[in-house]
Amino acid sequence: MPYPTDRERDRPWVIRTYAGHSSAEKSNALYRRNLEKGQTGLSVAFDLPTQTGYDPDDELAKGEVGKVGVPVSHIGDMRTLFDGIPIAEANTSMTINAPAMWLLALYVAVAEEQGADRATLAGTTQNDIIKEYLSRGTYVFPPAPSLRLITDMVAWSVTEIPKWNPINICSYHLQEAGATPAQELAYALSTAIAVLDSVRDSGQVPPERFGDVVGRISFFVNAGLRFVEEMCKLRALARMWDRITLERYGVENPKQRRMRYGVQVNSLGLTEAQPENNVQRIVLEMLAVTLSKDARARAIQLPAWNEALGLPRPWDQQWALRMQQVLAYETDLLEYEDIFEGSVVIEAKVTELVEAAQAEIDRVQEMGGAVAAVENGYMKGELVTALAERRRRIESGDDVVVGVNRFQTTEPSPLQGDAAAIETVDPATEAAAVAAIREWRAARDQSAVDEALRRLQDAAKTDENLMQVSVDCAKAGVTTGEWAGALRAVFGEFRAPTGVSAAVAGGEAAVEIAEVRERVRATGEELGTRLRMLVGKPGLDGHSNGAEQVAVRARDVGFEVVYQGIRLTPAQIVAAAVQEGVHVVGLSILSGSHLEVVPAVVDGLRAQGADDVPVIVGGIIPAEDAKALKEKGVAAVFTPKDYQLTEMMDEIVTLVREVHGLG
Repeated sequence: MPYPTDRERDRPWVIRTYAGHSSAEKSNALYRRNLEKGQTGLSVAFDLPTQTGYDPDDELAKGEVGKVGVPVSHIGDMRTLFDGIPIAEANTSMTINAPAMWLLALYVAVAEEQGADRATLAGTTQNDIIKEYLSRGTYVFPPAPSLRLITDMVAWSVTEIPKWNPINICSYHLQEAGATPAQELAYALSTAIAVLDSVRDSGQVPPERFGDVVGRISFFVNAGLRFVEEMCKLRALARMWDRITLERYGVENPKQRRMRYGVQVNSLGLTEAQPENNVQRIVLEMLAVTLSKDARARAIQLPAWNEALGLPRPWDQQWALRMQQVLAYETDLLEYEDIFEGSVVIEAKVTELVEAAQAEIDRVQEMGGAVAAVENGYMKGELVTALAERRRRIESGDDVVVGVNRFQTTEPSPLQGDAAAIETVDPATEAAAVAAIREWRAARDQSAVDEALRRLQDAAKTDENLMQVSVDCAKAGVTTGEWAGALRAVFGEFRAPTGVSAAVAGGEAAVEIAEVRERVRATGEELGTRLRMLVGKPGLDGHSNGAEQVAVRARDVGFEVVYQGIRLTPAQIVAAAVQEGVHVVGLSILSGSHLEVVPAVVDGLRAQGADDVPVIVGGIIPAEDAKALKEKGVAAVFTPKDYQLTEMMDEIVTLVREVHGLG
């Protein structure tokens, strides 16, 4: 972390951009360019197969390789990713959860190849699996063994890599899933309590060293546009964390109790309409996490202005980097003590948030803690309901979104207009990755791989710490899919509650929903059966918020909804559509794999004789891709600018009627 030469100024935060795509080689080049531009920390984005424990040649990885991050399948990829970047001097954040132990093992193994002392490694693994069941969806194993992996990582890291943050408790994704500020605080802190209780109860860390565990717990937070409230939220989080770690865990050292957090400001609030407005949104959100010295972020990464359109280009990421640098180096922000100290208004808001969050923490603890509240669906249902309420406020105009539901008149943007406005991943990337991993498997010592995997599985069946055996697997040449597959065989897999059935949703004016509900009812009568919609999430994209809201609104207007959650193959979606006799299939995709997986569903339905089932698609889909999808048989494409869900339902009913010749 850089220190200023002027001792009167606070030191700047670690300046990052969240980056990675296509391949380890291309991502390495991107990282080196960003470091040359003044970035002071790395933030690695992994692709979805890596995040969910699959190799590039797995069926579920089709269309997803290298799209939303870099594929890292074995130690060779990790070597390439950090080629020319001294790991001993780096501060690396890795957004990885279910296979966090594995990616950390690969990182440690490569660091040792570079000659780095383990004790010098600095950085963070996200490693918060609770929020994966609630929002991002990149979970693999059931909650209990997942918590065991986190516990082992935390205990091992305190001894072996003491400068590393083994977990980022992530309130960020909770906000994107709909959490109110109080829910965001409560569920994040409930997760932290679950992790700390598990580490304490495992007996792997002596009581006298438990303060070291607490001192390495960090948070990853979100900051929305209500930036005064967001700043108060972070002051509340710091206050509550200090109290919990003192009273529940008896940590006396105030330095160890200090809440440390990194941040990416709100991507959910970025708009496809008039995306140039996203620049000022990002800047205002950045102020929420920097203005208050007593609750200032120690690492920041900002989204790019065009992330609602697709993958940002290097120039777009540079712009986001420069926003941070202007604030840190050109303004006087870092010259003052906390400018909100003594504010009656700020103190009242902080107190309100603390009280509301504590009440929700108490509810979760009464259920048995965060893991129990995941398994019984409570937290997920609360988030889906809260997001439905947020959508209602936007749809009704109660909450203004500039350029979306007000001030929609606009001039043509010189920043957009052609395919070059976003980064695209070469379609050959996936084929190259598939070929490369097969070459890797053919060239390694298979007996060493088999022995390493046998040791991993044997250890997983006991209470042995799994971190070192994972490092041994990394050095033997085991792949990401093999490591995860070995543990799947022991731990099993898990499908989290969707929260849809538990959600209580509002909508626009009741009369508008009633009108569409009547059309749904009448169309069902004419067809002789209730209208049924399948909402599907093909591929590995686990961002299910949009799909859940569509499912809730479809249910509200009278559709019978079939929604089986995330991570389905096109074949599974087709089979469910045929078996359930649905009248329409709606697919939600945010990862960029739409050109591969959507046509597979369309073709599969045709092959099953279900030509009369229209397929609609929603997600971040560029205009030229939408045109290509329609040419391949997709009936309609919806993007984030189509925020009126009831109008969308009305269009879907019209499609069903047209297909069945009802006029």
